[in-house]
Amino acid sequence: MSTEETSRFVRLRVEIVLEVQDDDEVSKAALRRLAEDAELPEAERAQAEGAVTEDTAEALAYLVDPFDLVSEVPGVELQQASWSSERIDYDPDSPDWELDEDDGDGDEEEDGIG
Repeated sequence: MSTEETSRFVRLRVEIVLEVQDDDEVSKAALRRLAEDAELPEAERAQAEGAVTEDTAEALAYLVDPFDLVSEVPGVELQQASWSSERIDYDPDSPDWELDEDDGDGDEEEDGIG
């Protein structure tokens, strides 16, 4: 494919597994972030505060921002991002947790560390 036919857009997939060692600290950090968000409407703020207090995975979703991951990468501009979090059972020795070396597309370059 020539340069003219190649898209300038790249989908970067990242999967991160975190061990939460202190649920309260994570929730407090998310509440601080929400308190600092002057653009968040009060009705949404109250709902978000309840969510981050009740669910550590939800708190992490407020703390981990894809924009922060790429904002200082030269030559790129974030166009769209989505992310989610969930509590999981994690066994690092399970074959289910091996990094995906090839997802079948064949058009992507991946650099996995783990």
